[in-house]
Amino acid sequence: MSLLDLVLLLLVLVLSGALFLRRKGEDGETRRLLEAAREEARLALEAARKEARDLLEAARAEARTLKEGAEAKARELEADLRRRLEEESKEARRRLEEAEARLRAEREELRGERERLLALQAELKGERERLKEEREELRREAERLSKRGEALDARALRLDALEEALAKREEALKEKESLLLEREKEVERRLFEVAGLTPEEARRVVLEKLDQELEEEKAQRVRAALERARLEAKREAQKILAQAMQRQASETAAQLAVSVVPLPSDAMKGRIIGREGRNIRTFEALTGVDLIIDDTPEAVLLSSFNPIRREIARMALEELLKDGRIHPSRIEEVVEKAKNEMKTFIYERGEEAALEAGVVGLKPGLIQLLGRLHFRSSYGQNVLKHSVQVAHLTGIMAAELGLDAGLARRAGLLHDIGKSVDREVEGSHVEIGIALARRFGEPPEVIDAIAHHHDPENAETLYAVLVAAADALSAARPGARRESLEEYLQRLEALERIALSFPGVETAFAVQAGREVRVIVKPDKITDAKATLLAREIASRIEREMNYPGQVQVTVVRETRAVDFAR
Repeated sequence: MSLLDLVLLLLVLVLSGALFLRRKGEDGETRRLLEAAREEARLALEAARKEARDLLEAARAEARTLKEGAEAKARELEADLRRRLEEESKEARRRLEEAEARLRAEREELRGERERLLALQAELKGERERLKEEREELRREAERLSKRGEALDARALRLDALEEALAKREEALKEKESLLLEREKEVERRLFEVAGLTPEEARRVVLEKLDQELEEEKAQRVRAALERARLEAKREAQKILAQAMQRQASETAAQLAVSVVPLPSDAMKGRIIGREGRNIRTFEALTGVDLIIDDTPEAVLLSSFNPIRREIARMALEELLKDGRIHPSRIEEVVEKAKNEMKTFIYERGEEAALEAGVVGLKPGLIQLLGRLHFRSSYGQNVLKHSVQVAHLTGIMAAELGLDAGLARRAGLLHDIGKSVDREVEGSHVEIGIALARRFGEPPEVIDAIAHHHDPENAETLYAVLVAAADALSAARPGARRESLEEYLQRLEALERIALSFPGVETAFAVQAGREVRVIVKPDKITDAKATLLAREIASRIEREMNYPGQVQVTVVRETRAVDFAR
């Protein structure tokens, strides 16, 4: 029990005693004792209060000391904990960054692996399709060979039977021949007796009659020989063309597939090549063009059969040379910029051509394809300009015939649209053009003109015939395809002069820009049989004495007119 509890207990006892004495009614002694007790209790209370205050102060001081120690300890623990937390946070962040870097690398590797897998799958699919087609072709070929073998067996049996029949017939003919020889000698002897002619005179008469009878047979044989010669000449021409293409391939490629880019100095060649050739490899990979750096001073060559790629490469290389900064990232940036500029340039050329031809309503994709014809040529003639000319000519002819001139110009402008992508897509430019026209929703008349502008006989509409005529006019125009006007006129005069030099020729005309010579003969001097021989002789002389592109058709016209007058 504490001191405070004792003092409180004492006070309770004193107060209880005082109350008890008051109740008994004691006298003043009792009050004195009570006062003394009160005083003693007060003194004890003050002492107890003092002692309690001292104890309280000591307890407070000890509590403050303990609190300060605890706070210092807490601050120390907090600092240590914060330091450890920061170190662990840094370590966690470092590990997280490493994990993210590894994850990114693994993602890139996985993406590349996925792309390679897709490419392999596409290649495998194409190979499967090709093998399937080859198996189908082999199956069909086996069926054809089987049928052909059966047909040959049947034909062999028929030939054996024919040989037996021919052997028998040959024996019969030999017997008849001997009889005819005897009868011929007898007829000749009687003829000499009846005619009163010598053998020489009779032989001369018979030969003259025989010449007249065989004139028609001679012409027929000449026609047959010409037909055989034409077939043999076609096969021989294919061989000659193949050899000529092989011999002229390098020269033609150098003229049509190479662009020259001048350099400010030869030192720039080293910068174009780059360290260990990385710049030139990057440039060729991005453009698809071969960059040839040889001993040509201050110039490099860009080689490609695709004129659009070659033009993009030329623009990009000129920009790099102008800028001076040549490294892989810069090359990639410049090439991409050149491709975008080329798309814009091609679209502008297509719009200009459509506007010049007076054709409206073309879809943007078709205008883009039309602009690609700016980089395509045919025998030296720009295909885009040729298409615009064909559009104008077709529109004029259609207007004269009362047809839709706008539709005719549209058909003429798009007749060679297949040439814009015939180097990227399999098939002839006619087949590709038909597919493109159908994809972009062109009218049936335009599709028919594209399909039959080289075959107007099978056309379904007049627009195809008009486009074919305009195409021939544009291509045959003097000077259109690498031939000067003077050479063109001299060739026409030479054709007419050669035709007029033959006897029996009345007049001659060189038509279709020198591709045909029409010869009018005198019917009283040139027979139908001789007309065939005359055409062959004129063609042979033209082949010997002239140089001309393509072929020249010789047409001999013999006309018999009977004129009389009624009086």
